[in-house]
Amino acid sequence: MRHMRYFPLFADLDGAHVLVVGGGEQATQKVRLLAKTGAHITVVAESVTDELAGLEEDNAIWIVLRTFLARDLEGQRLAFAATGDAALDLAVSRAARARGIPVNVVDRPELSTFIMPAIVDRAPVTVAIGTEGAAPTLAREVKTRLEALLPANLGALARRAADLRAAVARAVPDALARRHLWQRLLAGPFRHAVLGGAEAEARSILEAELEGAARPAVGRVHLIGCGPGDPDLLTLKALQRLQEADVLVVDRLVDRRVLEYARRDAERILVGKTPRGPSTPQAEINRILVREARAGKVVARLKGGDPFIFGRAGEEMAALQAAGIAVEVVPGITAAHACAARVGLPVTLRERVRHFSVVTGAGADGVPDLDWQALARPGAAFAVYMGLANAPLLRCHLLAAGADPATPVVVVENGTRADERAVATTLADLTDCVSGLAIAGPAVIFVGLDWVQAGLARPEHVAVHRRLRQPAARDRDCQDIVLPSEAAP
Repeated sequence: MRHMRYFPLFADLDGAHVLVVGGGEQATQKVRLLAKTGAHITVVAESVTDELAGLEEDNAIWIVLRTFLARDLEGQRLAFAATGDAALDLAVSRAARARGIPVNVVDRPELSTFIMPAIVDRAPVTVAIGTEGAAPTLAREVKTRLEALLPANLGALARRAADLRAAVARAVPDALARRHLWQRLLAGPFRHAVLGGAEAEARSILEAELEGAARPAVGRVHLIGCGPGDPDLLTLKALQRLQEADVLVVDRLVDRRVLEYARRDAERILVGKTPRGPSTPQAEINRILVREARAGKVVARLKGGDPFIFGRAGEEMAALQAAGIAVEVVPGITAAHACAARVGLPVTLRERVRHFSVVTGAGADGVPDLDWQALARPGAAFAVYMGLANAPLLRCHLLAAGADPATPVVVVENGTRADERAVATTLADLTDCVSGLAIAGPAVIFVGLDWVQAGLARPEHVAVHRRLRQPAARDRDCQDIVLPSEAAP
């Protein structure tokens, strides 16, 4: 992950001295923004705009009509250079740096020790958007979207929360219960009453919430599908539930970038299952979920893909319901759909592929007990999850059931992630493809689907793998495979 060059923070300028060098339009823009704070603003310039002159007449700023001198920096908390004169801006930057005073030079990030973000002002709610000086236009685009999203009087809600903070702390001493109360107040009916100016209604809601907060906290669990990897595939509900969670119980396959959307103070419990490696038993995961929810916490159980597709969500729901704990399932985009979309591979086709199955390639004792004859029929199309380790046996079972060795197969490894890889091969060459190309990451194996039957071209980023020699349908690797229908009576 690329590191941040600039660390975002907010400076307290109430009563602080701030210097602006320059008197043109760029300087005026800086002063216009600084005037919203409680700073004492000094402008040093040989001439100034009418707007700046008017601000001085209103005693909002102090203007010194002369060129900049290094002594002007004495006692200043921040300095801004907006002269338009490259040499003078450089002199201001050097003088400020020599005195350890943070300095911003307009349009010259290399001369600045801090940069100015685009700002959405709903004081005391302030949103700052920065691009490290790389793309100010992009920052303005984000600002415009946020301006449309946030109510104009959102600051009134924040001010009301500030007024109530001490009273709420006294009424609800438990920190966890207090956090949940604030979440309800600031996102529910109280919020709407305050923003709508319904003061009596807001007081009534507050009284009821404070009374309810005194009762023991009741925890709950959200089983969240986080998709196959790309955080952009998270649903809006998944994002909302992540922000509400006190505890994150995280699967191995959940992309760590997804965790960036959760609260920074949320506890993280890793419960990954590594193939042929260390794993957290499912019974232990169930106990963790019950334990954390009984402590009154909001628990987000994060799973790769969709919780109901080979995610063992049913077992966790059963354990939670048996313990009397509320549980919600938040669907996610399952790997088969996401990987098919990434390689442009339709999973159904009118008049050609009328059904599509999703099967597991791993069973408790090795190869799963699947209906191999049904999967081997002409026209069958399906996706295999967790099938890499058993790819040779999957291939052999399908060939033994009569599948055509030339059946198209597409393997998508690490789908939707930066290291995604996709390979087109055939059923006959599946084992050689997986071993020869060292495919080891989480992968979906598509069988019976290709682009030709859909009238599409194979994407250029999808490689093709073929063995030089095509094996027979029942080759030596599969000679020991006997399906139930072939067994002796």
